[in-house]
Amino acid sequence: MQTPKLCWDIGTAYDMFISLNVLHAPDKFGLRGAWAAGVRSRLPNTERDALQAILPAISTPLHWLYDLPSPKNGLAILQTLAAITPEGRLAAIAKAPYLPPEIFVILEDVAARRAWQNTDLTRLQELYHTVWDQKLTGKELKEKAIWALEAWSRPLETGEGLLSGLQAYYDVFFAEEELRIGPALEAALARAQELAQQMPLAALIETLSQGVRLTRSLERQELVLAPSFWGDPLMIYGQIGPERDMVVFGGRPSDASLVPGAIVPDMLFQSLKALADPTRLRILRYLAEEPLTPAELARRLRLRAPTVVHHLHALRLARLVQLTVEPEGRRYMARHEAVRETCAMLQVYLDKGAADD
Repeated sequence: MQTPKLCWDIGTAYDMFISLNVLHAPDKFGLRGAWAAGVRSRLPNTERDALQAILPAISTPLHWLYDLPSPKNGLAILQTLAAITPEGRLAAIAKAPYLPPEIFVILEDVAARRAWQNTDLTRLQELYHTVWDQKLTGKELKEKAIWALEAWSRPLETGEGLLSGLQAYYDVFFAEEELRIGPALEAALARAQELAQQMPLAALIETLSQGVRLTRSLERQELVLAPSFWGDPLMIYGQIGPERDMVVFGGRPSDASLVPGAIVPDMLFQSLKALADPTRLRILRYLAEEPLTPAELARRLRLRAPTVVHHLHALRLARLVQLTVEPEGRRYMARHEAVRETCAMLQVYLDKGAADD
């Protein structure tokens, strides 16, 4: 197995984009929808609409964020974008190295024509399928392609809306938020660097991601690890250079919450919520016996595959399952230690409440 050179990075800039994605898809990340809507409502209507239209086309641009000047924070994002012409901003952010070059041949042609056709959509869906066939459904691939085509067909408006939307988001929310999450990111990075001295790379990634096991060798010569407060516990993985990969791992403390001032920690709430569902309890029982794919679980439970995937995602958010990423697909197994940690967290939480009383 190839062992890449291990490097490190840190910056609240990663969380500026990740937090925006979380706020626009709160259910996917276990965040209360009403609170997320409240944050979005603080943005002026024009800027809010612009971000909602553009975000699906860029997601979290790891390659672009990695190349930002230090300190990598919200201001670095805004200043770097402002130095790019509006028409060039989307291309600068969206051209990820892991995407087939043919994608951008289509999108640049759409930008030149200021319009897209059904043939562009069909071809783009086919190319997206080669990248995300195991992660997105056919419907999701089509939606993603349409979002990209719409954004690229209006390069000037997209570029202007991206900068103004990010500026508004920084002003009304993220400038204060990055002060809150900065110390947690520094602590997470220090812990990860300490663990890196004690365990092999595969075990390190599984520990930092709280349950993701990579069976294939990492393809590039260099691997960059960076912590994220808002992405926890999900792992963001991507190629950021010709011979460089990046993993953004969860860096939120177990007793912390995405919602500032929340009394119940996210990890405890998500774990108890996941365990309160009878179907998820059955899934955990099966996974405690042996690792299974979503399709295998669907047959045993006599449920539709999308339903099983939904439950598995909830269990993954709760850190209750281990996810093994294989060339053939994804396989899950129960994390027995996570169940014990949930019981311990609940006891600490109850004891703290009694002490406060």
